[in-house]
Amino acid sequence: MTDTWSHLPDAEYGPSANAAAVTPSDTVDLGFITTQIIASGAGVISCNMQGTGTAVLIPVAAGVPLPIRVRRVLATGTTATGIVALW
Repeated sequence: MTDTWSHLPDAEYGPSANAAAVTPSDTVDLGFITTQIIASGAGVISCNMQGTGTAVLIPVAAGVPLPIRVRRVLATGTTATGIVALW
């Protein structure tokens, strides 16, 4: 399939090209930095942002994408379910 957008650079705030289910872990980074996080079940996402190793608690509503740059979703403190990382 032809990608009609291939001549443009990836935009920081543009649509995501990748998605993966997230298994929260207190010890393992995602392997990429997200551009958005979305959860199918409302709750709290405990995460380490791109620029810090300090845990941050972020409340999330079900189905509402959050434009945040996350490197790790922590198991401790995370209550949201069905978390998907977009990048």
